[in-house]
Amino acid sequence: MTEFDPKKLSHIHHALHSDLPSEPALRTKALESLLTEKKLLDAAAIDAWIEMYRDEIGPKRGAAVVARAWIDPAFKERLLADGTSAIAELGFAGHATGHLQAVENTPTVHNLVVCTLCSCYPFSLLGMSPAWYKSNEYRARAVRDPRGVLKEFGVELGAETQVRVWDSTSERRYLVVPQRPVGLEGWEEGALAELVTRNSMIGTQRDLYPSGMTS
Repeated sequence: MTEFDPKKLSHIHHALHSDLPSEPALRTKALESLLTEKKLLDAAAIDAWIEMYRDEIGPKRGAAVVARAWIDPAFKERLLADGTSAIAELGFAGHATGHLQAVENTPTVHNLVVCTLCSCYPFSLLGMSPAWYKSNEYRARAVRDPRGVLKEFGVELGAETQVRVWDSTSERRYLVVPQRPVGLEGWEEGALAELVTRNSMIGTQRDLYPSGMTS
């Protein structure tokens, strides 16, 4: 008679399920397969759309907005007053950026963006949202313990720096304008844009100095 080791079977069961995609991912795949089978969806077009936002748009549009604000004080003033209109000047207006509010980091203020209800996010500026932004842990802790969350991202702030947490909704999205690194006054707009990261525009990164250079 074959003997079964309950502990071994439990380990195998856990390992198999650990390798499976999450339930939402499985549902999405099933829906995609059904729509493709009925010729209501072109899988190649979906892949191209995702690739475009991940690799082409990515955070590049947002970085261009920030770099323009760094070198053009009048544009920054318009951006902080009416984000939607300001990005439209650069041709970046879109559905996911309607009612965009830009918030500026300063030596005494640091801004952090979260969406506590779901994962609203200006993807037409920042590309696909990171997995951690959509996680329940980030959404809960960013409001309750923002300094603790920032510390885990490597951002340690002194008591003199105020942390402001902005909760995105379907009606309002936020863009953090990080501080321009000092000592780069001669840099051109394009080079400055390359320093701007997606995380800095969410608020989970603060310092944007080039490699080998510190504040």
